Amino acid sequence: MFTVIGIMFGGVAVGYLLRKIPFLQHIGKPISYTIFLLLFLLGLSVGNNEAIINNFSTLGLQAFLIALAATTGSVVAAWVVYRFFFREDKK
Repeated sequence: MFTVIGIMFGGVAVGYLLRKIPFLQHIGKPISYTIFLLLFLLGLSVGNNEAIINNFSTLGLQAFLIALAATTGSVVAAWVVYRFFFREDKK
């Protein structure tokens, strides 16, 4: 887990240092398509895993609550970041 977080922060640092390169300013759409492809492949992997499919009914409520908590936490964190870093004062 720390490896993934370290790689992400490394990417942020490199992106910050290379932010003036014009090519990198237009990389948003390809990244979005890559993420969509990875999510699709993850879905294929889950759908292909018999252990997950066979125990789908037992995962139910617990999986829903975990997903709801994660989504709520992400929305709250995004709101806090927006409020303190990106919102323009209307003064």
